[in-house]
Amino acid sequence: MKLGDYTLIILASSSPRRQELLNQIGCKFNVVPSGAEEDNSKTLPPEQLVINNAVAKAQDVADKRDGNDIILGADTIVVMNGEVYGKPVNVADAKRMLSSLSGNVHTVYTGIALIKGNTVWRDFEKTTVKLSKLTSGEIDQYIATGEPMDKAGAYAIQGIATVFIEEIQGCYTNVVGLPLNKLANLCKKAGINLL
Repeated sequence: MKLGDYTLIILASSSPRRQELLNQIGCKFNVVPSGAEEDNSKTLPPEQLVINNAVAKAQDVADKRDGNDIILGADTIVVMNGEVYGKPVNVADAKRMLSSLSGNVHTVYTGIALIKGNTVWRDFEKTTVKLSKLTSGEIDQYIATGEPMDKAGAYAIQGIATVFIEEIQGCYTNVVGLPLNKLANLCKKAGINLL
């Protein structure tokens, strides 16, 4: 079925980046932010962690909606040497993250979940990214822009931080926050055509 002929996707996220990506492909959607808290403290493999968080976000919204709605939840984290980097809690945390990621390779994971009624479709994507070696001054200057403060790993690949990206292997939109190819494949499994 064509999405436009059926119903809107309900995006269980207030992320402007995810909204921009859905708009980019012409997807019709409404935003209903999830009240579910991201829990990155569990000792799970990163792919399971992001899937669990994505399902929890989608389920929180699904529980308050009509069973015919299609709910999309997503969760993105950065992982390096087994440490999970979510969104920085303050400027010092952003500086810690960027100092650690500077000059190193890390992996970005995004879990996605679609819920319709009692059925849940889930998947994840991972992308490897290398940041250039950053000086303390560059990190301070970047943090002063405010851009890092609501981003996993404290940087936005689609923003100012694009100048710091030395190499990327894998899905670019995954690093932005929503792997569109995986989403399209998940929608096909759910009988939805995004286009």
